[in-house]
Amino acid sequence: MAEYDPPVTLPYNVGAPVGGAAPVAAPASGRPLLLGEILMRDAGLRPEHLERALARQQDEGGLLGEILVRLQAVEEAAVMRALGVQHDMPVATELPDAESVDAELIDKIPINFAKTHRVLPIRIDADENVEVLVSDPLEVEVLDDISVLLGRAVEGVLCPPSRIVDLINKVYGRLRGGAELAEKQDVEDEYGDDEELVDILDLTDEAPIIRWVNSLLFHAIKERASDIHIEPGEKEVMVRYRVDGVLREHKRAHRQYLPSIIARVKIMAGLNIAEKRLPQDGRIRRRVAGKDIDMRVATVPTAAGERVTIRLLDRTSVLLGLPDIGMATDTLGLVRQIIERPHGILLVTGPTGSGKTTTLYACLSEINSPELNILTVEDPVEYQLEGISQTQVNAKIDLTFASGLRSFLRHDPDVIMVGEIRDRETAEIAITASLTGHFVFSTVHTNDAAGAITRLVDMGIEPFLVASSMVGLLAQRLVRRPCFECATEVTPSEELVRELGLDPERFFAGTYELPAVKGQRPVTPGKVLEARGCPSCLNVGYSGRTAVYEMLMISERIRQLTLQKADAGSIRNAGLDEGLVTLRMDGARKVMQGLTTPEEVLMVTAEDEG
Repeated sequence: MAEYDPPVTLPYNVGAPVGGAAPVAAPASGRPLLLGEILMRDAGLRPEHLERALARQQDEGGLLGEILVRLQAVEEAAVMRALGVQHDMPVATELPDAESVDAELIDKIPINFAKTHRVLPIRIDADENVEVLVSDPLEVEVLDDISVLLGRAVEGVLCPPSRIVDLINKVYGRLRGGAELAEKQDVEDEYGDDEELVDILDLTDEAPIIRWVNSLLFHAIKERASDIHIEPGEKEVMVRYRVDGVLREHKRAHRQYLPSIIARVKIMAGLNIAEKRLPQDGRIRRRVAGKDIDMRVATVPTAAGERVTIRLLDRTSVLLGLPDIGMATDTLGLVRQIIERPHGILLVTGPTGSGKTTTLYACLSEINSPELNILTVEDPVEYQLEGISQTQVNAKIDLTFASGLRSFLRHDPDVIMVGEIRDRETAEIAITASLTGHFVFSTVHTNDAAGAITRLVDMGIEPFLVASSMVGLLAQRLVRRPCFECATEVTPSEELVRELGLDPERFFAGTYELPAVKGQRPVTPGKVLEARGCPSCLNVGYSGRTAVYEMLMISERIRQLTLQKADAGSIRNAGLDEGLVTLRMDGARKVMQGLTTPEEVLMVTAEDEG
């Protein structure tokens, strides 16, 4: 049986519109509250986040609540509670197990109908009415359709759409031939941008190996994996997912299936299935679990057979803005100060997979306007940015970062983004562009912000050019966020507190003043969160990631050190004298704000502090 909170009856909430007006401090007499107003009152939604969501809704359409969740402005559960208040509807707090959902109800509702409308009948109540989980309280016609299909009166119960879809997969998988069915209906082929998506259920000759590969894709998206690794062994094929930066085993198959698995992936990626001696690269576009997914496929021969790695990119995910990527207000202010300049270079540094591209996109989104001509050269183009011309690197035709950047200078750009500075040629062109009135964004692979200066000098760039062009260096790392369903507060040892770079006396007294950061959670002074593990986070203890940052402003002193070819340590010390917040310092602040754990911060900043 589903448990749910009864509706909260207010004199001004029945039939209120879902949104579209600017928030006000209190409703006018007799006027119903809008969804955004309820969320500001009950869930701490900030007015600027509401304004941004309303602007996006006006531009792109969609439901305000879903837009707020995608922007990470509020939790999905908070939106459901607010909709319950607004529309006088019950809200599900606990869902039934798949085994307890009435099979007779499910048999009468097609799975495609259930998934399209995100609805699911779950039981017949004492009044002989059918309880139906719904994500949109305005889906009155859908409830009427379900009533006709079932031949009974129905009652809608609000539930987050992600939880409804998850339960649909489990219920239909159990009742109609196992989990394969739900997975098959959630992996669709896309044959070009302008053609219809083809549901693979329509492919009646589908082989078991196709279903097996579809299952891999489905579960990878469901578990928020960024990469799939298909690894051959002597007797088995092992599949691992990378989730929140950590590899975990998903399943194994007998060695005899390896050729069929590899062949299927190659066919999907348009690769040569006969070529097994050389590495190959390809791309796949699929709709998986209702999301448009781009996949980069790479194969490589090993002693045990061909190995495949698939990088997953969700094209339907919402691009985050600067306030949404985990920057504290002090760091955010420095970054904004830099990117408002008319010329110069901002370099984002960090290892592969540290979120550098996301930060660059957030910066571009911040300054994007009709008055600016913004050009990018990337490998690959991960998100399509409206109003920005984006070019994909293609080594086969000699379209490199350097050649793309050189051609951009003939297109009257104001802002240029180069995916990565890998060599002297690219660095020289980027510096030339910045010194001739353009602003340039790019990335380099260094451990900290100061190391980017010495890296450019080591590439052969003259120190005076580096000193003249550079305006800021931003280092970053990703840390996992504790699962808020199971994380518990614990008292750390003084040694651990010192290792984080904190003063134990101030830490345990709770006297540190912390700049605000989006998503922070209240933690008792003198406590930190410890990851435990529960079904919600697949017993890992973490769910999602945030970033820690180190923003080095290029002051006159640092310019002089650059001209003197000072080492990274000297430049870093100068930055510390001028108030630099290091990666570990920012991580320690986020530990105190409940955004990560001490173990995560120490792990990702060990190199920088050692």
